[in-house]
Amino acid sequence: MDYLTLDRIEAYTHAYALGNEIWEIVSSWQKFERWSIGIQVTRSADSMSANIAEGYGRFHKKEKIHFYRYSAGSVMETKDWLLKAKDRGLITPEKADHLIEEIEKLPKLINRLIQYTNQKLKY
Repeated sequence: MDYLTLDRIEAYTHAYALGNEIWEIVSSWQKFERWSIGIQVTRSADSMSANIAEGYGRFHKKEKIHFYRYSAGSVMETKDWLLKAKDRGLITPEKADHLIEEIEKLPKLINRLIQYTNQKLKY
């Protein structure tokens, strides 16, 4: 049987890469910007993949899906913080648009993971 491993879950790998990309951007900001918006956007971005990982580590289907849905909430939060960073001139419009475009792929990937989990697991 071919088991799904965390590193083969597209929603996880995509979210993980975005979290790292956002970290790189925020780490170059000035102190006030890092401590206000920077911490928030970094935490929500890291939470996108972290919640998928936590759900993956749970035993029961309902628990897994619960954390996958938390990840979807973090996607929307991250998008909000990126829009604020763009509006406040902390990231270029081009970079913000690129990140938001990539983030907007995650709800579909997360929903696909939820569907897969519902179909493949009995409990």
